[in-house]
Amino acid sequence: MSGRVLAPLALAQFICSFAGSNMNVMINDIGEDLDTTVQGVQSTITLFLLIMAVLMIPCSKLTDRWGRKRCFLLGLTLYGIGALISALSPSLAVLMLGNSVLEGVGTALLIPPVYILATMAYADLQSRARAFGVISGLGGVGAAAGPLIGGFIATAIDWRAAFLFQALVVAVIIVFSRGIADPVAPDPDRPFDAAGAVLSAVGMFFVVFGILQAGSDAVLMAVLLVAGAAFLVWFFLHIRARQRAGKEPLLSTGLFRNRTSNLGLITQNMQWLVLMGTSFVVAVFLQTVRGYSAIQTGVIFTSATVGVLITSLAAERLSRKHSQKALISAGFVMTVAGIGVLLLLVGASSRVVAFAPGLLLIGLGVGVMLTPSVNLVQSSFPEERQGEISGLSRSVSNLGSSFGTAIAGTILIAGPAQGNRSYALAMIALGVFALVGLAAAIRLPAGAR
Repeated sequence: MSGRVLAPLALAQFICSFAGSNMNVMINDIGEDLDTTVQGVQSTITLFLLIMAVLMIPCSKLTDRWGRKRCFLLGLTLYGIGALISALSPSLAVLMLGNSVLEGVGTALLIPPVYILATMAYADLQSRARAFGVISGLGGVGAAAGPLIGGFIATAIDWRAAFLFQALVVAVIIVFSRGIADPVAPDPDRPFDAAGAVLSAVGMFFVVFGILQAGSDAVLMAVLLVAGAAFLVWFFLHIRARQRAGKEPLLSTGLFRNRTSNLGLITQNMQWLVLMGTSFVVAVFLQTVRGYSAIQTGVIFTSATVGVLITSLAAERLSRKHSQKALISAGFVMTVAGIGVLLLLVGASSRVVAFAPGLLLIGLGVGVMLTPSVNLVQSSFPEERQGEISGLSRSVSNLGSSFGTAIAGTILIAGPAQGNRSYALAMIALGVFALVGLAAAIRLPAGAR
């Protein structure tokens, strides 16, 4: 696959990751303009990430029926329309329609083809690591640079212009995508497990929505979490029964029997949970507690962006010298260290520059493990299973993003008057999840490549 074809795939991952974090620095601006609260903007961001997560698996299966390039272009079109609606939104409800719903659905359609096309085009580990390094690297840069770019646009022009920027990038991607060829012909007669799609989507939605209720209604939270767990169990029983009956399920249960892949999926989930959770917590804290503007808040994320960029671009070279297990483990160690530095320096200094060292370490850590985690999971299955595992992998990652914003954000917002204390509690929670990711990485098979 030439760079001319790889470029639109990587740029697509960049803009989707950018959309998940750029609103963090515009919370005050959006709140004042649309007469809403921090919780309202948090719900919009979380819903966007959640819709991506719950639809990623069904949409990955649709790539077999509709074709990978067709899904990619359809997703870009929906995303672009959603960005334009968001830019013109007169209320929070319309912003949710454009950003959370249309951009969320569009992303769920376009992201699986990105990884399927890249996996099918590169057979050997080194070339695939190079492709995933570019794609995952730009994804990490998009998430880390979202606050910086969003803050600059919101301050220099207006927060609505950030969505016009997204629409412009999508238009460029569509033009660049003319050189992409689908390596496998679509199969319109391929069966689609609609019941499984509904059960999995409802289950994941209830779980995340339940977490969002933690700071307001403990009973409702418990009910939603139990309901979500019940739907997910029902989903597993459904796909197992469908598979035993000789019918194609939404996900093959065989995907969950690969130990390396399972551990790799846990690391992916934790990576994005920590990255997006940290982005939301630091951005909200700086704006609502320290009183910083969008651009002041965004600038401090430059260190995280630089960190992700440095290590993700070195992915191919690092993969030649170290096992993927070693890279993922090292990434979590750096991330935990970064969270520790953020906790230590927030009380020692009121200057915004105190956040730079911790964010740099987190950026370096996330960047060094993004590509190995994706490559580890995708390479665990043959070509005919790439549609399924790509959807599952992206769903798990985006579920981690929504968990990060929901869990850490809820802890922070539940006690805004507590200032440093609520910030510390949120960051400690993220540190615990980073340790979970480290534990999963350590359990990967020795020398996992």
